[in-house]
Amino acid sequence: MERAELFKLCNVVILGLAFMSLFTAFQTCGMIEQTVIESWAENQTHYEPSMSKHMGYNSLAIIYSFFALSNWIAPSVVSVIGARFSMFSGGVVYSVFIFSFLYINPYLLYSLSALLGVAAAVLWTAQGNYLTLMSSKDTIGRNSGLFWALLQCSLIFGNLFVDIAFQDKDRIEPETRNLVFSVLGVVSVVGVLLFLALIPVRVMVRFSGDSDADAVGINTEQGESNSGPVAAIVSSFRLFVQPDMLLLSVCFFYTGLELTFFSGVYGTSVGNSEIIHNSKGLIGVCGMFIGAGEILGGGLFGLLGNRTNTYGRDPIVLLGYLVHMACFFLIFLNIPGPSPIDSTSVKAIITTSEYLAVANAFMLGFGDACFNTQIYSLLGDVYSDNSAPAFAIFKFVQSVAAALGFVYSSMLNIYWQLGILMVFGTIGSLSFFKVQWKCQKPKGYQTINESTNE
Repeated sequence: MERAELFKLCNVVILGLAFMSLFTAFQTCGMIEQTVIESWAENQTHYEPSMSKHMGYNSLAIIYSFFALSNWIAPSVVSVIGARFSMFSGGVVYSVFIFSFLYINPYLLYSLSALLGVAAAVLWTAQGNYLTLMSSKDTIGRNSGLFWALLQCSLIFGNLFVDIAFQDKDRIEPETRNLVFSVLGVVSVVGVLLFLALIPVRVMVRFSGDSDADAVGINTEQGESNSGPVAAIVSSFRLFVQPDMLLLSVCFFYTGLELTFFSGVYGTSVGNSEIIHNSKGLIGVCGMFIGAGEILGGGLFGLLGNRTNTYGRDPIVLLGYLVHMACFFLIFLNIPGPSPIDSTSVKAIITTSEYLAVANAFMLGFGDACFNTQIYSLLGDVYSDNSAPAFAIFKFVQSVAAALGFVYSSMLNIYWQLGILMVFGTIGSLSFFKVQWKCQKPKGYQTINESTNE
């Protein structure tokens, strides 16, 4: 491996470690937020109109709504202040949001949720842009898988801590909540500081002698775009209406719905199933196994990155689709229908098994890794010369779906939610296959590349 390539790989590892630390805090926060809010609401001695036991779902819906809208301005922000500082600034907002759970206030929670949505759009657009700049067509599959595996280690560490902290607790008392969110907040700060350890892209370009930064029009030393922030927004809109991106958007939409399900709904449903012994503690176990599935998928497909570029990404997406469909059917049998909405002692279709609940969590994570690693790889490969708008569109569609998912999560029982996932999973997979098959053909591949510059 050449020295320049080794430095790029080290940057990808640091990027993954930064996101691992930040999302050890935030993904754990998202999984327990609704459960913590329910316990907080039960402890209130007076009622205010702003209070709701579904505030956790509402907060997550606000986050993803603002996330969706802000993705249209995120490429402009990244073009002005640079990818590295964009990730640092966004990470600071994540830390503030997590620390806010030390003192729960509906107005503060909703305000910070909106601000976090904006920060998330900037953070993830900058991440996609930076990862692309640190990769080539030969390494994008490996780097995407490596980043994804490191990121999803966050689910292991955060949920292991939650499993210990919530052990044998039917209700989350303020003392337990403050301990958990203090630790998570400190961990998030570590991730924010790691962003400062990233080597600026312009320094890497000078060192390696390549022109990756110029390919996307980013002046990372000065933090300015050659095309300007307004042009970045126009470029995003023009790219979004391209036929191939519209097809991919259906797959993006599915990943948003299943993100809602595994990050907020499934853990809450398990925790609300009173027929499961120590159901609150099992939330952390399920989170860890979701992480284990994500790590296995990300690591496996990262190692096979070069082969997936050669033989196509569709077999991996097909694997993810089949795993998810099997998983949804088993959840349908194992988890009580009303569980996403409230605590329930209603029996499921079969005798609820905590072992099956944990196995389903692993399948959710593994299937999610199949979809996301291949989406990252496809976007980084096909849209390498327009990476910031491409990743912004991905996160826009995904977050719109996630916001809608959190809106209906407090209204629909788990059977309806699983049905929605199965329909969009099928359509989204077929849409991905069509674009991938076009990419594998030399003429089609060129057509997609050229469409980004029209």
